[in-house]
Amino acid sequence: MLFTIPPLVALAAYVSAAPTGSTTTASSQASSASSTSSAAAATPTVPYASDDMNYSFWSKFADTTPEPVRGTTGGSILGPQNVALERQGPDFLAPPTTDSGSVENVKWPFALSHNRMQDGGWARQQSVRDVPLATAMAGVDMRLNAGAIREMHWHLTAEWGCVLAGSCRINSVDQLGRNYLAEIYPGDLWYFPEGIPHAIQGMNDTADGCEFLLVLDNGNFSEDSTFTLTDWMAHIPKEVLAKNFRVNASAFDHIPDRELYMIPSAVPDVTSAKENVVSPAGTVPLPFTFAASKAPVQNVTGGSVKIVDSRTFEIAQTIAMAEVTVVPGGIRELHWHPTQPEWTFFLEGIARITVFASSANARTFDYQAGDIGYVPPSFGHYVENTGNTTMKYLEIFNSNLYEDISLNQWLALTPPDMVKAHLQLSDETISQLQKVKPLVVGPGEW
Repeated sequence: MLFTIPPLVALAAYVSAAPTGSTTTASSQASSASSTSSAAAATPTVPYASDDMNYSFWSKFADTTPEPVRGTTGGSILGPQNVALERQGPDFLAPPTTDSGSVENVKWPFALSHNRMQDGGWARQQSVRDVPLATAMAGVDMRLNAGAIREMHWHLTAEWGCVLAGSCRINSVDQLGRNYLAEIYPGDLWYFPEGIPHAIQGMNDTADGCEFLLVLDNGNFSEDSTFTLTDWMAHIPKEVLAKNFRVNASAFDHIPDRELYMIPSAVPDVTSAKENVVSPAGTVPLPFTFAASKAPVQNVTGGSVKIVDSRTFEIAQTIAMAEVTVVPGGIRELHWHPTQPEWTFFLEGIARITVFASSANARTFDYQAGDIGYVPPSFGHYVENTGNTTMKYLEIFNSNLYEDISLNQWLALTPPDMVKAHLQLSDETISQLQKVKPLVVGPGEW
């Protein structure tokens, strides 16, 4: 917290710091303004930040009954207590003393989303209805059993997908009649621009079907409001269908009278290379899929970073991604994203993030596998691994390019005297600043 010291307090500080024998009246200061022999020693304009440590209580609460106590603040809980939930949010129950002001909620567990269950699989989603700040992107977690089809459909938004487990087949046709069919595996991606029709089918070569994450480039998206083939056909007069396809109306006697959404089916027994229909217009020039599982990884001291954006996955013009791993005790360094919010999905491990929203507003949130985070553009943050295993997560952006600004690099590339004027750091500390982004910092003693 920042404090403004009133003029009389500042003057008292000046008096107490003045050398013996010097005068301290306003007139004597004015008369010797050009002299530096009796200048006061440098003093901070506000009190120094607290030296109190604010370690995560995740491990502590796992073995004890959680209590809202940190240092000399707080007290035990005497009333009813939801221990399981409090263990998942230790920094809500006993927040760091550095938390201040108010920050809107930036966490949503898929475990709290209503699940749409059908023959063939299930789907659950997150949107602005769950996280009002998340206006730029929405997410869906979907499972298809082997052979099951997420029926042929299209969206007002672009769709970015990442295979979490198993394998699936995707197919599509673009506006010029060029088609595409491919199988994809864990860690691989797909992207369909807005309005491009597609379907997804679970395979069985690595597991019983597949599970995948979808990210849509509009926070108001609803998986229940897509344009589906069966829904449209059920709402067209049969004589119009007959005229359109130039067949007898009886050909449509058995079409469903409503949307199917998911369709149980048999696993294709041939590869996509053999089954794909040959289009007179050919195949799409830019593939709708990308083998991110085979993309190069940048290994750093505290983990790794893999970036996939339009520079490598060319068709993906509205979604960029970084896959990040952090070793126990390490952190994704302090940084921010200048123009785009970060939609975060945790794949493995546990983490905490403090979001800085300017004007002394900061709040810490805890995450585990299956949770979603959302950090608005330019909000400073870090991602700390507070567990005992490697933490892995996705940073996803509504952008064609991945961009971030590193606090460490910013300070390192700023004149040292300016950094000292702000933070009063020593020359030794400034010499340790990194001119190249650390990205992920490992644990250690300094």
